[in-house]
Amino acid sequence: MPMRILQGAIAALFLAGSMANAGAGSTAAGEALYRRGVMPSGALLSGRREGNVTVAGIDAACVSCHRRSGLGTTEGRITIPPIAGVYLFRPGDARIDDEAVPYVGTARVKHSAYTDETLARAIRTGVGADGRALNYLMPRYDLDDATMAALIGYLKGLSPRRAPGVTDTVLHFATIITPDADPHAREGMLDVMRQYFADKSAAARAVAPRLYANRPMMFRVNRKWQLHVWQLEGRPETWEAQLAKKLAAEPVFAVISGLGGPEWEPVRRFCESQGVPCLFPNVEAPPGRDDDFYSMYFSRGVLLEAQLIGEQLHDTAGRARRVVQLYRAGDVGAKAAAELQAARVASGETTVTRALPVRRSPGDVADALKDVASNDALVLWLRAADLAALQGVPAHAAHVWISGEMGGLEQAPLPASWRPVTRMAYPVDLPGQRVVRVDYALGWFRIRQIPLVAQKVQVDTYLACGLMSETLNHMVDTFVRDYLLERVEMMLDHRALTGYYPRLTLAPGQRFASKGGYVVRFTEPQGPKVAAVTDWLTPEAVAPRTLSARALSARAQSAGAP
Repeated sequence: MPMRILQGAIAALFLAGSMANAGAGSTAAGEALYRRGVMPSGALLSGRREGNVTVAGIDAACVSCHRRSGLGTTEGRITIPPIAGVYLFRPGDARIDDEAVPYVGTARVKHSAYTDETLARAIRTGVGADGRALNYLMPRYDLDDATMAALIGYLKGLSPRRAPGVTDTVLHFATIITPDADPHAREGMLDVMRQYFADKSAAARAVAPRLYANRPMMFRVNRKWQLHVWQLEGRPETWEAQLAKKLAAEPVFAVISGLGGPEWEPVRRFCESQGVPCLFPNVEAPPGRDDDFYSMYFSRGVLLEAQLIGEQLHDTAGRARRVVQLYRAGDVGAKAAAELQAARVASGETTVTRALPVRRSPGDVADALKDVASNDALVLWLRAADLAALQGVPAHAAHVWISGEMGGLEQAPLPASWRPVTRMAYPVDLPGQRVVRVDYALGWFRIRQIPLVAQKVQVDTYLACGLMSETLNHMVDTFVRDYLLERVEMMLDHRALTGYYPRLTLAPGQRFASKGGYVVRFTEPQGPKVAAVTDWLTPEAVAPRTLSARALSARAQSAGAP
């Protein structure tokens, strides 16, 4: 039997064994060790490095370096190898062009294959399969035989199997639209996505040339992109069932972009529970948390604005009798007002929050502001139409804040009499500083004759599609959903064209790529000119809760892991 066929057969048999092992009862114990650094007893996993340095819990977990997919990563010049089973146990003389083992850039070409015994030795003592010491930063773990078996079993179950929604010629993606989404923004977003997908499919070809000197190009297929529009209907409590039905009928590799109104939580729950990446939906009040894995956002939107305004309110402490918030029921302003009010409760200061009825009526904004005095601070979570309705209403409050996300950023139609006392939470880069990054997308729209009906939504959608395309280029043919998210984290920090945002960056334990914003003022009685009254602010609540880049780099040097 030719060696190549034999190697493929060995890999296929190993994968079958790995799948069976993954279904064993020890999988949960191995997963807890690998992902969370928790022992079967419930105690924290502990490891030691040379110099008597001890790490414990999540810092000792394999996921901290080798990532959730088990496919490794890079940190600067440090390469952390994959420890998914097919890479650990593959024959040591396997050729670089072995089609049975998907390509990942962190894989070592020449290494000795592990057995259960040599892998256990490596984990306990730091001696690799070839008898040489692993990197001293690779922790050594004192695990009993049962715990070791659970961990090794979990590693065997980690496999770069192709995800649903991927064929040899087509990549299937979905975009999700909730029934409360703005219809104009919906059409604008879909115009961008359909054109982007058409361009990708038109450029697709069959198998790329077999270049044996360049492994990433070998066996690569340039696939067409297929878009599935998942339009939800009815009440939010029915959305998860609708999405489950759609996913079963139309398996997709990931969800790109999307559009939501005030409610998105059922979509988030669905993607997290089903393990489907949901990348950068257009949501003004995203419900996600940094401890999510499958949902990524460009910004926290109005929730970030509430934090920016909250920090500004600290500067008015002692000067404001109370804080009055106004929002319209059924809109995302309700979530922003709740976020700000929760923060104000801790301060012990008086906050009055008022909801306008869902249906607008003449004078309802003015009526809600009748008792606002000059020693009050006023926060308006209102759309452009309600801001325009302030015309003729006296601006009694000495301190007024409005939402840039809801009001239209610098295009907010705030009356001239309100502008001198008003500040705007501005969760994007300043107009003059973002002009080049935004104009790239706008030029693409002009060339393809895409109507500009919701500029920020359309630019963010174009950015999301571009990020997906660039990430897939680096993944080659390793279509693993967890790996997709890990690659996005790695690449995002290096992207020059970031649309409305000055910088985008993600790391393990972060799911909001833009971390801050400005507070701005209007510089003219009319028109869109604004100026910053603060530097770029990163509220403490959204500051990274993970290791610093330097600490991550140090941790990443445990690349000597098996």
